[in-house]
Amino acid sequence: MRSELSHKQYAHGPYTTFYVWDPKLRKINKAYVRDRVVHHAVFWKLYPLFDPAFIFDSYSCRIGKGTHRAVRRLHQFFNEASVNNTKNCWVLKCDVKKFFDSIDQDILLRLISKKAQDDEARWLVEEIIKSFPRGLPLGNITSQLFANIYLNSLDQYIKHVLKERHYIRYCDDFVILHTDKQHLENLVPRINSFLQEHLALTLHPGKVTLQPYRRGIDFLGYVSFPNHTVLRVKTKKRMFRKINQKILLYKSGQITKESFCQTMHSYLGMLAHCKARKIRDELANLLKHHGISLSS
Repeated sequence: MRSELSHKQYAHGPYTTFYVWDPKLRKINKAYVRDRVVHHAVFWKLYPLFDPAFIFDSYSCRIGKGTHRAVRRLHQFFNEASVNNTKNCWVLKCDVKKFFDSIDQDILLRLISKKAQDDEARWLVEEIIKSFPRGLPLGNITSQLFANIYLNSLDQYIKHVLKERHYIRYCDDFVILHTDKQHLENLVPRINSFLQEHLALTLHPGKVTLQPYRRGIDFLGYVSFPNHTVLRVKTKKRMFRKINQKILLYKSGQITKESFCQTMHSYLGMLAHCKARKIRDELANLLKHHGISLSS
């Protein structure tokens, strides 16, 4: 493979397709192992080149970011915008329609070429991007970075042209906080026009919401209120469904106790970021009912 790459004879292989519920049905396209090795090499070469140019409040697939930090930042922004809950704060929440499927590969390549100017690097990046018929496949580690590169221009537009202070983006979901409801309403057509003209994208019309923060903001698996955060009901149901599946696998000997405990501790870690005493009690009772202990 090294010889193929050095002589520009490398050709990306096909993908294996399967579906997962996370939480909705998603089509995953998985590359062969040799191609995934190339993806990782490209990712770790491009990441330090592009990441410094991203805004601070872009939280998806970046070192030191993630969903939990994004939710904490949402609380911080609420306190700032509402002046410690003394003013009414509105939240505009948007989602890009069919984001990964709708990414224009030629626009993406132009955006990448602005920083990655080495001819061999651009050839390899194009080989990866064009290996998929359109958009980007869910499943490549490069797709995560390419998505941030693609939407960075939107981030820059919202932060530096619209001058929105309280803006957070996680992949294709983003929120903007402000005390003026009309101000946020006026942003929607401007953001949509920018997406259409510069990135060939559109906002999902059914997923643009505008509501007071005090009613609870459903964002990244949690619902955030002024004084606390709770787990989204759908997230809770999905968690218990998966735990029950793991219990069956463990009791039938298909997975080890170590594997089961790792799963449980990951869920307990997720619950540590919100108000979840009742949920933890439900989990404890479920494990007790099946005679399972997490201790070694």
